[in-house]
Amino acid sequence: MIENLNVFAVRTLTQKEYFAPGHRSCQGCAEALAVRLVCKALGRNIIIASATGCMEIVSSPFPFTSWKVPWFHCAFENTAAVASGIEVGLKVLMRKGRIPQKKIVTVGLAGDGGTADIGLQALSGALERGHDFIYVCTDNEAYMNTGIQRSSSTPFGASTTTSPAGKTKMGQITWKKNMAAIAAAHNIPYVATACPSYPMDLIQKVKKAADIKGAAYIHILSVCPTGWRSAPDLSIKLGRLAVETGTFPLYEVEHGKYHLNIDFPKLKPIKEYIKLQGRFRHLTEEMIEEIQTRITHDYEQLKERDKRGF
Repeated sequence: MIENLNVFAVRTLTQKEYFAPGHRSCQGCAEALAVRLVCKALGRNIIIASATGCMEIVSSPFPFTSWKVPWFHCAFENTAAVASGIEVGLKVLMRKGRIPQKKIVTVGLAGDGGTADIGLQALSGALERGHDFIYVCTDNEAYMNTGIQRSSSTPFGASTTTSPAGKTKMGQITWKKNMAAIAAAHNIPYVATACPSYPMDLIQKVKKAADIKGAAYIHILSVCPTGWRSAPDLSIKLGRLAVETGTFPLYEVEHGKYHLNIDFPKLKPIKEYIKLQGRFRHLTEEMIEEIQTRITHDYEQLKERDKRGF
């Protein structure tokens, strides 16, 4: 079944680029790849509200742009509010006959800082109101654009400029905020996690989100070589390891029902994922074991939800 879906996705995926090359992202940036795949999956009839962040900075240095679709730059904190206004505005214009009646997908796009922290209030309000839009969080697990400061999406133990590792400090002391679960708690029609290391899975989920009536939330893990202190040529491998170790499982929540998209008979040890990232090089064996225990526990809970369906 999965193979058939992958073949279908390949056959229906446009060869056109709506997030054009030539932008200024870092070498190995998986966030740029994620945005490219999202745009290819959605096609031309979209309008994007994009928060301040890496993708805004690298894609729109005046007088240049990489966007071949309508695109708004909005403030760090109000992506979901701007996307809500666009969605409602389109409805009004169509109702009044000012523009033709057709499907135009509204997209809110922000990083983990603009989603899990600064933009959480606006996002929660938009999800609660039930706007017909897709909100995409490209999660590189810190405020990378402004100097690698920790966010509430930064994983436990990671070293950043505001959660530094040292003789008396061990990096981030809180666990990564589960934004997908928070979005699902709003009882919206569709929530999914995705990763560009699994491109067909990501594309299928974006297409499904566009077809569903109502609010949809997609949380995409975006490997950042600069902030993660990893080799640029390892970004795809790291994304796969995040899934294979259970650090970032790929699942959907459709109308409250959980479904684990990719499962493994046995998860790989978290050490295989951690050892490739300089932000974790200070961790002791005891700290790694603590992380392993937490991830194993959370993954088993997710598998149980998958079995129950909720």
